[in-house]
Amino acid sequence: MFLSCTRGRLLLTALVIALPAAAASAESRPAEKEPVEVEGARFAATLEVGERRYERIGHGLFRYMIWDAYAGAYYQAAGYPRPAPQSEVPRRLELEYFHAIEAGDFAEVTRERIQKALPGSEFARLESSLSAFNDRYRDVSPGDRYALGWDGEALTLALNGEPLYSGGDQALASALFGIWLGDDPLGDDFRDDLLGR
Repeated sequence: MFLSCTRGRLLLTALVIALPAAAASAESRPAEKEPVEVEGARFAATLEVGERRYERIGHGLFRYMIWDAYAGAYYQAAGYPRPAPQSEVPRRLELEYFHAIEAGDFAEVTRERIQKALPGSEFARLESSLSAFNDRYRDVSPGDRYALGWDGEALTLALNGEPLYSGGDQALASALFGIWLGDDPLGDDFRDDLLGR
């Protein structure tokens, strides 16, 4: 009895000491420091947007069936090293496309994915702002890059640096980021790469 109690206390003590260290390590994971290239798409380690600095958390390649569809990088405001893609943390997702895609296809998939992810009442609340957002999509050609952003106050969409949309709905921002970075993303491996897992 004494040996099993002592062994149990030792194990408990080891866990109590190890858990905070593991949590601190996960929370203080540094952002990526060097520019990266994914199938010819180059992503900077940091971005300056407005007066805010963003650091790249991760990057990856999205494959659709047998095709390389697009490359992407996920950024968060400096000072937020732990991925928080569906929060109030300022963040940015950049996607560079390898194939032509029509604006209507973007709008259709965006609507379907958000409707699938949200309960009916939440989707109904976002439906008009989602429609306004989807109306701003443009056709893309190979090499074009969309940037989806949330700066803490406004949701933005830009194509090749040209602003297409700006609105103030944080719930819509979280739903949109969830398409790639949520619990049921377009691709688990792509999400994990973007979040640096």
